[in-house]
Amino acid sequence: MSFVTFGEIMLRLTPALHGEKLQTTSGFNVNFAGSESNVASALAVLGNEVSFVTKLPDHAIGNNAIQSLNKYGITTNHIAKGEGRIGTYFIEIGTSIRPSSVIYDRKHSVFSEIKEGEFDWPTILKGKKYLFISGITAALSNQCAKELIKCAYEAKQQGMIIAFDMNYRRKLWKETSKARAIFDEILSITDILFGNTGALNDVHGIQPNSKNTLEGTLEVIELAKEKFGIENYAFTVRNHISASTNELQAVFSTLDNTIVSNKYTVGILDRFGTGDAFAAGCLHGLGKAWDIEKVIEFGTAAFALKHTIYGDQHTSTEAEIQSIVNGQTSGHVLR
Repeated sequence: MSFVTFGEIMLRLTPALHGEKLQTTSGFNVNFAGSESNVASALAVLGNEVSFVTKLPDHAIGNNAIQSLNKYGITTNHIAKGEGRIGTYFIEIGTSIRPSSVIYDRKHSVFSEIKEGEFDWPTILKGKKYLFISGITAALSNQCAKELIKCAYEAKQQGMIIAFDMNYRRKLWKETSKARAIFDEILSITDILFGNTGALNDVHGIQPNSKNTLEGTLEVIELAKEKFGIENYAFTVRNHISASTNELQAVFSTLDNTIVSNKYTVGILDRFGTGDAFAAGCLHGLGKAWDIEKVIEFGTAAFALKHTIYGDQHTSTEAEIQSIVNGQTSGHVLR
């Protein structure tokens, strides 16, 4: 199945000693990541045809980022280049009662300063089936928001299936009302909405009455159906026991059917990119025309499994994810 994702890929810097604080580290591991590129890599590992669209600086670091995509088999021939800097983010991996944290350094990145006409969307999207985009792109600049909407409308015109992850990042938005206006335009043509109760509350003030996370998720999905009229909803459910242990579940809901996945309790190595692994897992299943119960179980297993993998990318194969679905969660050594 063919997919296109559009967004910013950044330089990810994480203390070389796992769990070390940013304030005291003297060395960093270097990776490249971003929500849309994470979804692209996970889909490519699962055997899908994937094109990632972005803009990168025309120098060695930008080339390194492209090589990081190419190693997964992602098509990168629609990546624009220009003078400027790559967006960067620093991650502090939390543990036990200390939460993980992120410092963004992406202002004035070459992607945030994309120009009108740099992407030939009719050509880029021609013949593709799915478009995956997220709300993060809209937060980066006015032009990024315009380009995101332009891309989505062209995809709709070409008959593509549009998957939108709200991905609301409080640190990137100055005004929630601005995010809501942009998101509403994209939501009007969205076919599959990825998200969680927190994003719906932050952007649209949609709150559940129930304090139970699963019941609350089911409640807000029904409210979202009334408000947006989108046909498909794929939401994650997370109970925070600590920064080291979470309980995970997910829901896939259509206009006439709702499926709740099995629950997983996971020890966390790195929780970044986990929502992207979930989106990729669900999209992979939808692309293969699986029934929604199989889709959500596969997506949730991918979501859970990614917590055990260092870095943003989810590199598990279909067989590895399916083994989790099948209940092989004891962690016994495979010999």
